[in-house]
Amino acid sequence: MLQRAGSSGARSFDIRQTHGILWRPEHQIEQSSDRLGWASMYVSRQFEHPYADSYQPIRDHLVILHLDGPVQVERRLEGSLTRALVGPGGMFTMPGGMTFWVHLTQSLHSVHLYVRDEVLREVAADSWVGDPARIELVPCLGAVDPVMGSITRAASHAITNEDEGSPLLADYLARALASRLIATQLGPSGESISSGAVLDPAQRRRLREFIETHLAYPIGLADLAAVVGFTPTRFARGFKRDTGTTPYHYVLTLRLQRAKRLLRTSNLPIAEIAVACGFSHQEHLTRMFGRETGVTPAAYRRSVHS
Repeated sequence: MLQRAGSSGARSFDIRQTHGILWRPEHQIEQSSDRLGWASMYVSRQFEHPYADSYQPIRDHLVILHLDGPVQVERRLEGSLTRALVGPGGMFTMPGGMTFWVHLTQSLHSVHLYVRDEVLREVAADSWVGDPARIELVPCLGAVDPVMGSITRAASHAITNEDEGSPLLADYLARALASRLIATQLGPSGESISSGAVLDPAQRRRLREFIETHLAYPIGLADLAAVVGFTPTRFARGFKRDTGTTPYHYVLTLRLQRAKRLLRTSNLPIAEIAVACGFSHQEHLTRMFGRETGVTPAAYRRSVHS
């Protein structure tokens, strides 16, 4: 059963489940996904001060994007020390299951993104030959990957803007990042097998009917995938290929279309229309409506009734 906008039944991913770098009192967290209830990934943007410490392994996978610099970073894995001068756009990745020591020698603005291990295994199962449980990623220090950087920046933007902070977008970005990690940082085993699922007309019809029935509720990627019998990863890949847009933007378009229809045909208060269309409150609808139409919901209603 889906829940109404503003509530979440998913197991959220919060700062307590990260390695502990973000817990350090000297760091200044500017924004994070804690309040958003995301389950597939955790994202924070912060100003880090110099530190050196060891961290115990967790299951999930860490990507750090450097927003400024260059700064000298030292990392020790299994007794082997690596140093790198990392500039803006440089990445630090640490696969789950690894103990590591890290030394940040200068202050740094950064984005930390953790993706759930089960998301990565799901993507691997849909994309690679072999047992996804045996896939092992390779740590990275200092490499620049424009695709991974773009995904991480999009996630950072989403935690700043409530308009884009939906779990549906988070689920999509988490799988995009997992796919990129697998493609670029997989060990010697693994071979690509899947280009994504194709939605037939009946599946597209069922999908639209489901969304329109549940517009007042939060809709997750797993909810949409279940309608057509796909895994979330295969659904996301096939949906984008078939429609040219992401599931997040498709659902948003249907929400705005319903809002327009209710503004034209009903006398409901705009706050009630916002909730009926799946927006968290009236201001949320107003912002998204303005981006789409260039006017506020109230101005749109006046224009169609004049």
